Amino acid sequence: MKRWQWLSLFAALALFVAACGSGTVDTTTDGSATTGTGAATTDATTGTTADGTATTQPTGTGEAGSGGEFIAFQWQGPSQANAYLSTGTKDLLAGSLVLEPLAEFDPAGQLVPALAAELPTQENGGIAADFSSITWTLQEGLLWSDGTPVTADDVVFSWEYCTNPETGCVADFATVESVVADDDLNVTITFTEPQPYPFTHFVTYTYPILQRAQFTDCAGAGADACTEQNFAPIGTGPYMVTDLRPEDIVTYEINPNYRGIAEGKPFFGSITIEGGGDAEAVARSVLEIGEGDYAWNLQVAPEILEPMEGAGNGVVLAAFASNVEHLNFNQTDPAEDADRSDFAGGANPHPVFFDNPDLIRALSMAINREELVAVGYGAGGTPTCNIWPSEPAISTNMDACLTQDIEGANALLDEIGAVDSDGDGVREWEGIPLEFDFVTSTNAVRQSNQDLIADYWEQIGVVANMRNEDAGLFFDGTNASDASIWKFFADIQMFTNGSTGPDPQGYMVQYITSQIPESTNAYAGGNIPRYASEEYDALWAQLSGMSLDDPARNEVVIQLNDLIVGSGAIVPLVYRASVSAFANDIQGVGDLNAWDSEYWNIEEWTRG
Repeated sequence: MKRWQWLSLFAALALFVAACGSGTVDTTTDGSATTGTGAATTDATTGTTADGTATTQPTGTGEAGSGGEFIAFQWQGPSQANAYLSTGTKDLLAGSLVLEPLAEFDPAGQLVPALAAELPTQENGGIAADFSSITWTLQEGLLWSDGTPVTADDVVFSWEYCTNPETGCVADFATVESVVADDDLNVTITFTEPQPYPFTHFVTYTYPILQRAQFTDCAGAGADACTEQNFAPIGTGPYMVTDLRPEDIVTYEINPNYRGIAEGKPFFGSITIEGGGDAEAVARSVLEIGEGDYAWNLQVAPEILEPMEGAGNGVVLAAFASNVEHLNFNQTDPAEDADRSDFAGGANPHPVFFDNPDLIRALSMAINREELVAVGYGAGGTPTCNIWPSEPAISTNMDACLTQDIEGANALLDEIGAVDSDGDGVREWEGIPLEFDFVTSTNAVRQSNQDLIADYWEQIGVVANMRNEDAGLFFDGTNASDASIWKFFADIQMFTNGSTGPDPQGYMVQYITSQIPESTNAYAGGNIPRYASEEYDALWAQLSGMSLDDPARNEVVIQLNDLIVGSGAIVPLVYRASVSAFANDIQGVGDLNAWDSEYWNIEEWTRG
């Protein structure tokens, strides 16, 4: 069986495991399906390569920091290391070596403790009988990297920091009424209404704990100006930032107060994350040249990646979770004026895309998703019509998009009155030519897919003016550049995002109206297409209050998916695997973690 066929098979099996655990009482309330407490587990010391080979990877037991330097290539260079000021994966990864949450997800989608002593359950008294609150208990003896104790008050501060409206925090605490330190080790989160799935806040690398002492003066309007704190936060993780040059390089040294030091963890004494280049270049650096240990996010055409791996210097790991390559259709007007791409309470609609689902459906119908996959992804991708692609809540209601229909797209545009009135080959909508700016990151796969999409649309009388931006600026969560996806100063964007964790509730919340980024909130929020729907907002609120064993819960997720896709704000294209590469001598990685930080267990990594 070919290497990429094996990848597809193992990805499907991984999805099945995650799906089976994601909605069960064992996984989400009593933790009985987990195999560890954030330390090494059986899964953490065995891995699956892209050809399906299971590898045993023994962990070292030497002195902490004795392994020298680990070199990681993140071609999208980090901009900063504070997860609360960026939803860009490149920045979240940089911060995850330093800042930690109370709990995190393992590669199978199972929740495991990080800073917490155990997972709260109703049985151990951690979750209220009516799901109105959750109480977390910190491990005893935790220290910040500066040697001071970690306390429940730091958890309280992290909430205060994020809920200050002037901070520009990207995390959502709308369902949290209060966070209270019961004592030094116990903290209770009380919800505005019962939350049957209470594992959202301070879970995964998107919700880490900040040190009150370091960030006290950074809560509020001065958050962005706290460069020292945002670039080098004091944390509890295995490493500390020594230097961060935005979009370029981040260097780390071992945290002398890390809780695993006595056990010889972490093995590597220093970490260097190098930004720049592109996915193909960093893949070659690890797999062919052998000058690095890890290459992240290898969005590389399969016919290029496979021969690289064949050079024998490294191995490609892949995992499916919830990542979807998609198009965002700006629901606001990106014209260069005072309200550029601002929602402005609904007063600044896009002149063509707003409330025009049939026109966007025609654009979607014209796309050959099978060809996009064949050209850019191989078995590392599959066509999709859903923004939530994971079992058990997969919609089939949008599946017509899986078959390209140029004739049908042309007929639909004719039907709605989008016609070429002047014979120049370009249709108009209410007098406006259907010619749009279409932007994505600089990447060979994305440019090839852009070319294909532009060709499909040309066949239906629509012009796409293609543009690509440096990935470090396109995904810059600080929004310093106008190229940032959160500013969305274009008509159409293409990129990938996905969920941290297998439960869709925390992912679907990003598309509620209050999550729209605009200038008035420093572009904080995940609702990048600026989708506003009272029906969607109400349905998400309904989801957040549903019991996990309610058979109707999956149907509500499907309805949410269908609402936003049906609105035309988002056009899903490809369900993508996460793909990264490791040098052959790197051990202890286990399966690639597509549900959380890929560095989630870096303290276990060694060199053979």
